Amino acid sequence: MDKLNVTYISLGGYVEVEKYRYLYFVILFIVYVLIICCNSTIVCLIVIHQNLHEPMYIFIAALLINSVLFSSAIYPKLLVDFLSEKQTITHSMCHFQFFMFYSLGGSEFFLLSAMAYDRYVSICKPLHYPNIMNKSTVSVFLVLAWLLPACQMAGSTSFSSKRTICNFTLKGLFCNNSIYKLHCVSSKLLSVYGVFILLNIVFFPILYIVFTYAKILILTHRRTRADRRKAAQTCLPHMLVLINFSLLCMYDIIIVRLESDLPKIASLIMTLQLVLYHPLFNPLIYGLKMKQINKHLKTLFTLVSLNR
Repeated sequence: MDKLNVTYISLGGYVEVEKYRYLYFVILFIVYVLIICCNSTIVCLIVIHQNLHEPMYIFIAALLINSVLFSSAIYPKLLVDFLSEKQTITHSMCHFQFFMFYSLGGSEFFLLSAMAYDRYVSICKPLHYPNIMNKSTVSVFLVLAWLLPACQMAGSTSFSSKRTICNFTLKGLFCNNSIYKLHCVSSKLLSVYGVFILLNIVFFPILYIVFTYAKILILTHRRTRADRRKAAQTCLPHMLVLINFSLLCMYDIIIVRLESDLPKIASLIMTLQLVLYHPLFNPLIYGLKMKQINKHLKTLFTLVSLNR
């Protein structure tokens, strides 16, 4: 629908909003606050403590900041929609949300790739580690992790936003790949470019990460048990985060492909999984599995309990 030359798109993925709007709002609001608090706490610990100013922890901080940004691209709009009579979004804002969702999702894989390389150099080339993983290298990795996915998604978003739309109802809670189904005519060029982006920001990074950790495990297998344990302890959290986020990306693809065949409630549950527990999963894994972070967290909780 058009109003004052602004095109609005209805979000049709909500289930019984009138009946459960306040329940939805409270749950999402609590989760969003937890996401901000949990991720920010670990980021602050990494910034404050000098012994955490190492590449591995800097990449973890970047990953947690990325989780907050990823959530902030989705949650505020969800919270507003739950309290609104009509769930709509402007055409331009829909594409902006689409851009943020996938560029930050791609950044997650690039950051995990940088962490995999960092672990490989640390474990397999320890003597060269300080020279290879210096401040300049870390800075370049961080810039590329956010810049490369954003540049690739900018092209796709720009091309999609200029396409004529005939359908004004998006079958989802927020703007993902479903926006392509709004177009009057599907574009082969956009589909091919979408596959190109998928390979670049998802498939190839996953392949690199799996290959790198496999190489680490093969090399450490020849060493002492203590070396194998150390390698497993530092690599396991990153692998768990990778597996979790990869599964969620598969959910996103499945939802778009099968949304017409899925019951509305099933589509709602699957969509919410993309934004509900992953941003909380990261700080939980790194807070529990990384010894130095866990140690500082325990100290922080002890100080808080003593001050009560």
